[in-house]
Amino acid sequence: MTIDEMESDSRVDARPGQRVGGTSHGKRRLAVWVLLLAAAAGALAWVVFHPHGASQQAGHGHPGAGGPTPVVAAPVHKGNIDITFTGLGTVTPLATVTVKTEIAGYLLNVGFQEGQMVREGDFLAQIDPRPYQRQLEQYQGQLLHDQALLKNAQLDLKRYRTLVAQDSIATQQADTQEALVQQYQGTVATDQALIDTAKLNLTYCHITAPVTGRVGLRQVDPGNYVQTSDANGIVVITQLQPISVIFVLPEDDLPRVLKRLHGGAELPVVAFDRAGTTKLATGKLGFMDNQIDTSTGTVKLRAVFDNRDGMLFPNQFVNAELMVDTLHDSLVMPTAAIQRGAPGTFVYLVKADDTVTVRPVKLGPISGSEVAVLSGLEDGEKVVVDGADKLREGAKVTLPAAKDQVPAPEDGGHHRTKEK
Repeated sequence: MTIDEMESDSRVDARPGQRVGGTSHGKRRLAVWVLLLAAAAGALAWVVFHPHGASQQAGHGHPGAGGPTPVVAAPVHKGNIDITFTGLGTVTPLATVTVKTEIAGYLLNVGFQEGQMVREGDFLAQIDPRPYQRQLEQYQGQLLHDQALLKNAQLDLKRYRTLVAQDSIATQQADTQEALVQQYQGTVATDQALIDTAKLNLTYCHITAPVTGRVGLRQVDPGNYVQTSDANGIVVITQLQPISVIFVLPEDDLPRVLKRLHGGAELPVVAFDRAGTTKLATGKLGFMDNQIDTSTGTVKLRAVFDNRDGMLFPNQFVNAELMVDTLHDSLVMPTAAIQRGAPGTFVYLVKADDTVTVRPVKLGPISGSEVAVLSGLEDGEKVVVDGADKLREGAKVTLPAAKDQVPAPEDGGHHRTKEK
């Protein structure tokens, strides 16, 4: 029935002689509107609240319905945490040598393959030695000539001294002869030096590796005329074993590192790939720069690695982790358990009755997966590591089977921890 029909009926039911549309009519119309609005509100309430009630019945055990919440928990345990400082570094060879010729001549042949590992003293290249051999022979002949002159001058000096003793010749003549002997002695010494130089040049014709390492690309081919002024040389040798990593640390980390070094400690360094996930090599801190870079506020350090397996390659970017200290027998828990809110830093502690409580904690050094607990927890207590977003104080929880729970490392387990 429409509103107009209802109004028509009200007009028909009016008594004869009674005025229609007056005060009584207005009250009836208002009542009709109130009834309609009440019916619409009831229908809307049923639509909104009835499905919610059905879902509550169907979702028995859901956290919002008062049932226990499934969570994953891990025990707090004792272990050793390695505190490390992490810095981006570059693999830097301890020696990079450009092999250049020390004499000029034609390159006859090379004794290496590109990319080959060579040891110190191995043959690398041969320069034509014939010009230097002929020069050596020339100097040797000149030496024999000058040695003969010296010997003759020495004999004459001996005779002159005898005649001077007999007062047969003037002393000046003997002095002149003595000066001539000294002149020939100088000439002989010069000839000997020229011979030694020629022999050295012959040695330079046979080029050997100055260091142990890997040779790079050949810079010149056999048959070319090489000179000492050639900038590229013949080949570049890079020392790979041992090798170093130069990395930087903030100056704020320097006091702790210096304290350990001054105490005579040997600080290990681990090199990871650029992503920080794959361990490449383990070495030790070798040297530290003598000044801080004022533009960046960092200091450079050099770590040395044996690199026997060749995992470190020159100019490779790595993440270097310097271990500066170890926290022994410290309480450790997963970082996934850390929550932050109004109480500050806290965790959800699982109690014996399978309910959780909010427990404020004070944390120590933290790593990607483990964190040291300085206060707030005890050894063996369980903390929620998964599902904490659905919890509140006193909430009922259920734990998975023992085989599915997060295992704790054995007592005394080591955890590598980063400090930044």
